[in-house]
Amino acid sequence: MLHTVADELDTLTPASLVAGYADRLATTLEAVGIDTAADETELERATLSTVADGEVDGLSLTDAAAILALSESTPDSEAIVLETRDHLLMGMTTAVLDVDAVAAELDVGLTGQEVQQAIEGRAPLTLEELAAIQAVIDGRER
Repeated sequence: MLHTVADELDTLTPASLVAGYADRLATTLEAVGIDTAADETELERATLSTVADGEVDGLSLTDAAAILALSESTPDSEAIVLETRDHLLMGMTTAVLDVDAVAAELDVGLTGQEVQQAIEGRAPLTLEELAAIQAVIDGRER
């Protein structure tokens, strides 16, 4: 799962989270193969090759979940997305943060309303945005 990457990091920053996400995705693609991933997801082979090389710029949470779901040890992509969103919402509750407080600490240019829409799944969420939001939330819990 993507949100558990934070548990493996000593330093919790958006950059370290993105690197952790990229590593987890590349490892999954290495295990299942680009051909299998291209056959079983809606992602283009070029995108999958880029992710396999560790580049996740612009990749959405939904696309990342589709890749992770290829592994037999993970749930389906919808469950991965929902669990990631739940983790963020529960973290906000635990850290006593609202979306405006999260947005005020972000460097990715999201407003409080956009943070809320992304977490709720009403707007797309890139891995860079996820990492920035997760770093704020999980950073408060540490």
